[in-house]
Amino acid sequence: MVPFRQFLLKIHSRCNLACDYCYMYEGADQSWRDRPRRMELATVRRTARRIAEHAAEQGLDEVSVVLHGGEPLLVGPAHLDALLAELAGAGPRVRFSLQTNGLRLLDQPALLDVLHRHRVGVAVSLDGARADHDRHRRLPSGAGSWERTAAAVRLLGSDRHRELFAGLLCVVDLAADPVATYEALLEFAPPRLDLLLPHATWQEPPTGVRRAMPSSPPSGVDPAPYGEWLIAAFDRWYDAPYRETGVRLFEELSVLLLGGRAASEAVGLAPVDLVVVEADGTIEQADSLKVAYDGAAGTGLDVWRHGFAEAAAHPAFRARQRGLAGLGPVCVACPLVRVCGGGLYAHRYAGDGFAHPSVYCADMDRLIRHIAGRLRAGVAELAGAGQRG
Repeated sequence: MVPFRQFLLKIHSRCNLACDYCYMYEGADQSWRDRPRRMELATVRRTARRIAEHAAEQGLDEVSVVLHGGEPLLVGPAHLDALLAELAGAGPRVRFSLQTNGLRLLDQPALLDVLHRHRVGVAVSLDGARADHDRHRRLPSGAGSWERTAAAVRLLGSDRHRELFAGLLCVVDLAADPVATYEALLEFAPPRLDLLLPHATWQEPPTGVRRAMPSSPPSGVDPAPYGEWLIAAFDRWYDAPYRETGVRLFEELSVLLLGGRAASEAVGLAPVDLVVVEADGTIEQADSLKVAYDGAAGTGLDVWRHGFAEAAAHPAFRARQRGLAGLGPVCVACPLVRVCGGGLYAHRYAGDGFAHPSVYCADMDRLIRHIAGRLRAGVAELAGAGQRG
């Protein structure tokens, strides 16, 4: 059994934005409709107890708790303070992080005091330049949200709050220029960026892509528009005269190509150590699975009746911890499998299960081969410089 080290808590199940690509509200699974709006303290307390039990059983001295939603800051400063206090007393040392659209930081500045008090790292979703962001991330009124999101990011990046700023998350959009997107994000001086592929499956493929499921590893000639987008962003990042920021996907792929390990559910073969607790205490798999089908993330477990050891032993979690043995034949035969890892689990769904390549298979193949070529050239250049010296 692989113990859980990351606990993602859905502390609020509603949102103050209406993003058109949202996997939670626009995806196949609509279970959020039947859940309470916020995670009550009794549920938080029970979850904290279960985390403490799991950490003690598995000998873990530190765990990560990610506060998520919906929009987690909709719980307000008082409830946020109380739930963080409950979780901080769980037993092991807890590293807190939070994913937000940032808008409530402007409406309720007391939230920042709470985040400082509990040392919560804050990542904000921002999709690049104003027009690109506002194309998808809109207020319920239909107006764009970039202006307010940008103001929240600037507040986080100020000297007073900089220690909270964990980074920016950006969903890749083929309609946006990749270099302009990267540079628009860079203007906020983020410590790190996540460039995320839009959640999609073979049943519901990503926008702008038409392809058949491969019966063999990619040949390098298949259309790969998302791969080309990421390559352009990678080259801009890699060719900078100094390290401007970290980009998680590029760094993880580079580490894997150089023979290291990456702790990610999106690439590599490391077993998944993340579990989700919904607002009502339901224990689920990664919520990206909500794009596959109704109930895809479900386990039938909850913190009231079950411990996390039972969740870790559940067939759904075990299936995602089998590494190479858990992949389909096309992925197993691919020379890049130890780097790609088959791609994000949700992106492999094809109606009859997940034993398929990612719907972004051709894109990841193109990107990984490009990064490998750039790294080889860099190593050769260093070796040549050493010989000349």
